[in-house]
Amino acid sequence: MTPIDGRRRAAFLLNKVVPVGPFEFALGMQQHSIINGLPLELRTAGHIAASMSVEADLEAVFRGPKALCREYSLVLEARAIEHEVVEIDGLWALTVEPSLRASALDELTRYSSERSSPRPVSRFTVAFKGAGVGAAAYALILLLTAYCAGLGLFGADWYGSGVIDAGPARSEWWRAITALTLHVDPAHLLGNLIFGVLVGVAASRLLGPGVAWFAALFAGAFANYVEMLIAPASHRALGASTAVFAALGLLTGLAWTERLTFRERNWYRWAPLVAGVCLLTLFGAGGEHVDVLGHFLGFAFGVVAGWLCAIAEVPRSKGLTTQILFGAAAALSIGLAWLLALNQAHHLL
Repeated sequence: MTPIDGRRRAAFLLNKVVPVGPFEFALGMQQHSIINGLPLELRTAGHIAASMSVEADLEAVFRGPKALCREYSLVLEARAIEHEVVEIDGLWALTVEPSLRASALDELTRYSSERSSPRPVSRFTVAFKGAGVGAAAYALILLLTAYCAGLGLFGADWYGSGVIDAGPARSEWWRAITALTLHVDPAHLLGNLIFGVLVGVAASRLLGPGVAWFAALFAGAFANYVEMLIAPASHRALGASTAVFAALGLLTGLAWTERLTFRERNWYRWAPLVAGVCLLTLFGAGGEHVDVLGHFLGFAFGVVAGWLCAIAEVPRSKGLTTQILFGAAAALSIGLAWLLALNQAHHLL
């Protein structure tokens, strides 16, 4: 806040105010100021930005209550627009240099429009129940598969039969699903359990546990299958992380699609996608043995799945039967994929 000396005080009080439309702030009250001895009405229910000469090198872009001047000062400060907040005899104004006037008015107009626009009601205000059940089922499947693979149950090589194989076995589509349940070691398994439960619970609260885990499973499976088709013939991969990043993409796609319907700046509307990509970069890229391609594909297919769920208005479906059916379909798909994999292994023996 800047104090005003006598010369600036006189200029502030005596200069004529020229309203600048259509920049209005509806606040539900009439405001009057004395300029040149006459009352100035600031329109039906608000304060109007005005261009008035406070000093030879300053122009006011807004005048009104102290609280609003400070609020709009933060807007200009965030956009690195130099300005001053001045006050004299209870009159407050936000001033800038003439060369910055247009950009300042543009920022304040856009901010005011966003501030006054009613926001649509989110479809995600009421969370689904049963997120813990879906997370428990996810953990149980991974632990059970790790136990069976470690024992070599049924005399089969579970790793040889279930991993992604971009070589001669790329035609075995079921590997796209079975590979999601296999892990190299306990540390690999534990990491995917923790991260998968966190992301899966979040997705389950938005879509329901059955739909969320079904979408994450098949987005991850599609990603694995595409990876088998485009990766070098020597490529082998396994782990639930592709499905975990598919669940992250699912959250991103849901939030992004909903945000696109809001009347906001482009940066705000695209923020969920940017945040999702940042998390993908942070956690999905790493050392030599990290399947970056699989993580990227999983995230991309997850975003598509989230978009499809959003436009199909799946978040509005609270039916328990729907969740049970999709959850059962996901579990049965994993069982069928392993049945085909083990059957194929026995035929090769």
